[in-house]
Amino acid sequence: MDVLFLSVSTGGGHLKAAEAIKNVVEEKYPGSRTLIVDTLDYINPAVNKLIVGGYLGLLKSTPRVYGKLYDLAESKEGLHELYTAANTLLAIKLGRLIDDFMPSIIICTHIFPLRMLSCLKRRGKAKMPVVAVITDYVSHSLWVHNNINAYIVPNDQVKNEMIMRGIPAELIYPCGIPIDKRFARKKNRDSLLRELGLEDRFTVLIMGGSLGLGKLYSVFDALLNNSRDIQIIAITGYNEKLKKQLENISSVSDKKIRIFSYTDKISDLMDISDLIITKPGGMTSAEALAKGLPMLITSVIPGQEERNARFLVNNGAAVKISDHSSINSVIDNIIANPSCIDSMRKMAYKLAKPNSAEDIAALLEELSQKYMAEAN
Repeated sequence: MDVLFLSVSTGGGHLKAAEAIKNVVEEKYPGSRTLIVDTLDYINPAVNKLIVGGYLGLLKSTPRVYGKLYDLAESKEGLHELYTAANTLLAIKLGRLIDDFMPSIIICTHIFPLRMLSCLKRRGKAKMPVVAVITDYVSHSLWVHNNINAYIVPNDQVKNEMIMRGIPAELIYPCGIPIDKRFARKKNRDSLLRELGLEDRFTVLIMGGSLGLGKLYSVFDALLNNSRDIQIIAITGYNEKLKKQLENISSVSDKKIRIFSYTDKISDLMDISDLIITKPGGMTSAEALAKGLPMLITSVIPGQEERNARFLVNNGAAVKISDHSSINSVIDNIIANPSCIDSMRKMAYKLAKPNSAEDIAALLEELSQKYMAEAN
C-alpha cells in the first residue's frame, strides 16, 4: 500500500492525524510507502505563509471574525465558487507530486487539499481512491464533494449530518478521529508521578493546543490561587513567551507545578491527570476521551471549536466555562463530588474511539487493494 497524506499546518491536529494513521500503516503493512505533505507549503511557501499566517492571525486577534467566516462558508455559494477557483489553480503542482509518488490511495486531513483532489479527480488526473478524514466533531459543507471515495468521520452523529448534506451513507465510515496508539493504553500512574517529580494528589492539566492559544495565562493564574491542595501541569506548545510568563508567576507559589513547552509526553501527562482544562480542538478532545479524562472547556474559538464544545458538553464529558473567575468554584465542586467526575469519566470512555487509527488503516488497505485489483 502506497499512501500519500495531504494536510495543512493550521495548528498541529491535522498533521498529527496523518501521522497517527501513517504509523499504523507502516507497522501493520510492511513494505508500504508513506509520505506526509504539508500541502500549501509544498505548492508555494509564500502562499502557505499568506494563508496559514492569515488564518492563525485571525484566530489570535479576532476569533469572532473567523467564526463569522466559518458560518458564511457554510451557507454562501459564492464563497464556495471562489474557494474552488483558487484550489483549481493550486492543484496543478499537486498533480505533479501525485505523478511522481504514484500512491495507491490519498488521505486528506484538511479541506484545502481535499478540494484540490476533487478538482484533479474531476479532470481525470487522480484515479486512485481519495479519502477525507474529518478531525472535528462536526460536519461542514466545505468537506462535501461528489467525487471523494470515502469519508472518515468521528461518530454516527457526524455520519448522519454528512448524509443530510448529500453524501451516500455507504461512503461514510464512523471510525473516529485518528489518534496515536499511545492514547489507547494507560501507564502506571505512580511510576509516572515519580518520573516527573510530582505527587499523588488531584492533578489539573492545562493545554492551549500546539500554538498555546486561548487565555491559558489567566487560567493558570486562577489555579495558583485555588485553596485546595492541587498540583498543576501546563503545556504552552510553541508559545515560549507564555511559558516564561507562567514560570515567573509560579515561582512564588507553594503548589507542585510542572510547565512544558511542546512535548510528546501528552499521553503520559493525561494518564496522571484528574482533569484537563483546554480548548476543544478535535485532536485534543479525541485524546482526552480515549484517556477517560474529564474536560473543562475554555477559550472556545467560534466555528468548529464551538461545535466541538457543544458535542462534548451535551454528551456529559465536559463542562464549558465562560468566565475564568468561576474556574476554582467549578473545580472545588468537582473535587467535593466524586460522583460528578466519575460520571464525566464514564461518558468520555463511552464516546472514545481509541483504536481509530488502526480501524482507518484497515479500511485504507481494503480500498487500496480494491483499486489495485481494478487497475490491473
